[in-house]
Amino acid sequence: MAASTLAEVAKLAGVSQATASRVLNGSARKPAAGIAERVRDAAASLGYVANAQAQALAKSSTGLIGLIVHDIADPYFSAIARGVQAAARQEHRMVLLATTDGTPASEKDAVMAFAGRRAESIILAGSRSTRPEDADANAELAIELDRYCRNGGRVGTLGQPVAGTVETEGFRTVAIPNEALSRELALALALDHAGPFAIVSGPEGLATSDERIRGFQRGLADAGRPAADVVHTDFNRNGGFDAGHRIAGRLVAEGAPRPCIFACNDVMAIGVAAAFREHGLEVPRDAALAGFDDIEWLRDFQPALSTVGLPLEELGRLATLAAITGEAGPSAVEGAVVLRHSTSSGGQLGS
Repeated sequence: MAASTLAEVAKLAGVSQATASRVLNGSARKPAAGIAERVRDAAASLGYVANAQAQALAKSSTGLIGLIVHDIADPYFSAIARGVQAAARQEHRMVLLATTDGTPASEKDAVMAFAGRRAESIILAGSRSTRPEDADANAELAIELDRYCRNGGRVGTLGQPVAGTVETEGFRTVAIPNEALSRELALALALDHAGPFAIVSGPEGLATSDERIRGFQRGLADAGRPAADVVHTDFNRNGGFDAGHRIAGRLVAEGAPRPCIFACNDVMAIGVAAAFREHGLEVPRDAALAGFDDIEWLRDFQPALSTVGLPLEELGRLATLAAITGEAGPSAVEGAVVLRHSTSSGGQLGS
């Protein structure tokens, strides 16, 4: 059965097509109440579905928000997406989602796609790359975002601003204090752990990972402890699993002292623990282990993982509202060190 048309609705209601359009597509020019009711009744009886593009033209607004994340399957990004969705509902907007491989080139493509669909705001969630090989792509992403903002769009970023962009009313960043919180975690762990430390991190040039490494190393230095060895790998669960195999292999082969391992995010810590189990090692018996983010998955993870808690849904909400309203909002969110059983020397810390 063919879809009903606006012309058919107008004919049934006994009005012009322009009047029917003003009623159904949300124009600021409103006909008399009786006419509007007649048009809506005609549309309902015919099963007419309003054209979203026509509504956008009538209102000069699409009501769309574009969300760009590295991987929606990652619980870090899915929690942020829930916050974006909550803020969008509050402001009567709809969310479009794009997942990328985390490179600025892919993010530029997503920005162009959202701009072409007239999204009112774009949210970028995910670490920035400072690798030299991404310099040109970073510049192209900044140019595309600037073009989008100059055409009336608004942008909200989480963590770090895009290189080459400037904070304006149309471009807001909600910072995450990765370095300061990692320092606090190192200081807390150093109080209970006498052995060596190791860091399982993402690839060099990944800003979030680099910030967390710097903060943790600074915390160890402030505690009078030697710097941690750093193992670079992919910034995901499989990367943590690979690094865990390397560390566990050395522990088994060399009989090294019990280490305290800081994985730069929780999914990497989960991967490290899985690799240890394959070598017959246990956390915290054979190694203390901590992560960062306090993702929802940790509710089902044993032993309970020490980490740094971030309000992930609130991050998504704040970035969305900053982009929609143009208001600066908080310069950074707060987080907290959470010590649990995975870093306990005697198995007595809270679960």
